Amino acid sequence: MNFLETVFCGVTLKNPVVAASGAYGFGRDYTDFYALEALGGISCKGTTFAPRLGNPPPRIAETAAGILNSVGLQNPGAAHFIEYDLPWLRAQNTVIIANAAGSSVEDYVENVALLAAADVDMIELNISCPNVKEGGVAFGTSCASVEKIVSAVKKVCPKPLMVKLSPNVTNIVPIAQAAEAAGADALSLINTLTGMKIDVAHRRPILHNNTGGLSGAAVLPIAVRMVWEVRRATQLPIMGMGGVTQWQNAAELILAGANAIQMGTAIFADPYAPLKVIYGLAEWVEREGCNNISELSGQVRPW
Repeated sequence: MNFLETVFCGVTLKNPVVAASGAYGFGRDYTDFYALEALGGISCKGTTFAPRLGNPPPRIAETAAGILNSVGLQNPGAAHFIEYDLPWLRAQNTVIIANAAGSSVEDYVENVALLAAADVDMIELNISCPNVKEGGVAFGTSCASVEKIVSAVKKVCPKPLMVKLSPNVTNIVPIAQAAEAAGADALSLINTLTGMKIDVAHRRPILHNNTGGLSGAAVLPIAVRMVWEVRRATQLPIMGMGGVTQWQNAAELILAGANAIQMGTAIFADPYAPLKVIYGLAEWVEREGCNNISELSGQVRPW
């Protein structure tokens, strides 16, 4: 019996564990450890329409329970991804999610149209990017901008559109509802939290960009809380992420309301972490007497 097979947005995942965008790049670096078909899917590195060099170093800083990153969406561009990376990925027998980023509505639309026309299974829309035409404020921090970007992108996206929500907001629920109203097919959350680390000896930030996105074990309780809040406010499928290092963390997100999960930072320290989570979840579902992990989604029992 396949306890873990998951249908997410009409796409069948062999299991609900997906490599998070940025953690796997485009997958090639990890095939020395195991076949990518062991995973439910891979969310590819954030891709823009045109190539990007990213931010100057230093752009990674370790923290007590995670990492700060300010990579700046370094990537070879959508056309390069489609021509050179996607054919290889398509042969790996796993679900391929293209992660789309941009700096204006027009930029997003052009990028998503190109990516969605390619042989990917789903588009993950990164709305944590700054809108350069409106003062650099991230698209995902207001309901109006979320509705604008999602509705514009949805018009050129025949594939399932999963909108990745930023946690850097006062209340994530209306943001999720705005994405749903604008036509999102699914949600993924949470993206990184803005943080900072200072080199006290030199009295300056470690990251060249001063601040970066915090990911890793430290953000798990925030991710669980936000998934729980969003599940109660929307009917869309949810892919939960943020701080998953072991199967119990994934189980928390699923009980809170996620239908699938992504893993990122943990993979840097232990490339086999996703496989350990997959095995742990399968044993958990069997112990709970369920036929499929979907029966446990959203089944947390609040006090």
